[in-house]
Amino acid sequence: MAIVFQHKIQQQLHELAASAARPFVSWTEPLEDIDPVSFFMQGPACGFRERFFWSDRSGGTVFVGLGSAYAIETEETDGRFQYIEQERRRWAGQIEQHGEADMPPLLFGGFSFDPHRPPTSVWCGFSAGKLVAPAVLLSVKNGRTLLTVTLPAGGMERDMERIGRLLRRMEEPLPFSATLPTLISDEEEEKERWLTAVHEAIASIRTGRLEKVVLARARRLAFNAAIDAAFVLARLREQQPFAYLFAFEQDGRCFIGASPEQLVQKEGETCRSVCLAGSVRRGGSATEDEQLGAWLQADSKNREEHQFVVRMIRSLFSTVCETVEMPAAPQLLKLPHIQHLCTPVVGRGCLEPSVLRLVELMHPTPALGGTPRERAMEAIRSLEPLDRGWYAAPIGWVDADGNGEWAVAIRSGLLDGNKATLFAGCGIVAHSDPTSEYEETNVKMAPMLSALGVMNND
Repeated sequence: MAIVFQHKIQQQLHELAASAARPFVSWTEPLEDIDPVSFFMQGPACGFRERFFWSDRSGGTVFVGLGSAYAIETEETDGRFQYIEQERRRWAGQIEQHGEADMPPLLFGGFSFDPHRPPTSVWCGFSAGKLVAPAVLLSVKNGRTLLTVTLPAGGMERDMERIGRLLRRMEEPLPFSATLPTLISDEEEEKERWLTAVHEAIASIRTGRLEKVVLARARRLAFNAAIDAAFVLARLREQQPFAYLFAFEQDGRCFIGASPEQLVQKEGETCRSVCLAGSVRRGGSATEDEQLGAWLQADSKNREEHQFVVRMIRSLFSTVCETVEMPAAPQLLKLPHIQHLCTPVVGRGCLEPSVLRLVELMHPTPALGGTPRERAMEAIRSLEPLDRGWYAAPIGWVDADGNGEWAVAIRSGLLDGNKATLFAGCGIVAHSDPTSEYEETNVKMAPMLSALGVMNND
């Protein structure tokens, strides 16, 4: 089966390349059901040094990319979104599409949280903005599975060899690792400095300079062997069934997570977002869980924090959409380790042609940066003792029509060989308690700790 499928794709692409009027050709074929995580796992063994994985919260839309046919990358600061959008439009005009016509070319990637902050070596390879068009894309959407191969019209032989290897291996998938490596060290990232930063942020808020600022911290883990990103992804899929699952790997470094938070989705003239701010842990029993949820909905500090996000997103949607729909009061979003105040927002008659423009307007929301935005960003640069890199930043996909979906890259970590750096943050307002905020970050690290097989004893 794989050999016949491989020859069919190879023949079609070579024929198309010979007569192509554009620099790239793509061919899309229906595929029998295949496990997306298993497909992701095959990448390194087949010679692909770039991988990505994306699954929406329902698991109904999944994209897995291997290799890079084309990449758009920038280290610009203020103009990075405009540059990426300009190059996206140019890229869309460079491809000849064939086969299944309902799968427009897709780019996947992300942005750094703050391009004005000098990057450190921890995030080598993760630029201020980067989108990748995969050489091989597995798409699962609306119950259909498709395989899309995109290659340059000239010089496709090396990639075809990798693709052939991939198709042959798909019939005999590799087994997942039976066990996770053993934890050998667990380093706190400057706890006392972080607590001091929270105290300073509260003092600044009480003077009236800020209303809210989000401060993040990191935890560095080392294991006795290399961490298998595909196995971690499989555990996240099992343990976090209602989250956005994402992974973006560059030369062995993999940024991976299970985020509950949608930044923005655009489909035609409809756009959606979710206001997510204010949180508390899950209860040990149904009664305790219900009590904690009721407390969260009534707590003034968390309601205030949530309203900052609601006001910002409602105001922004009102400027780019003809109508905006949202409930009058926040709902509870209950996840395995934590529950959040949650307000969904729907905008209809969206005037912006590309989801990337919406990403630019929305990032960072008060849930990830603070308010007022610029003063909060200045405070983060001054107070926060780490390089966020792509943590808490937009990650997602966009197609040739400007549609796409983006999440906020929280509940995440950076895997590098046998090391993992985990990140978590919380919103600081006037009535915040530094010790409680620190405990909240431990709760937020629980999904990644669990996926890595580490018990969170803090």
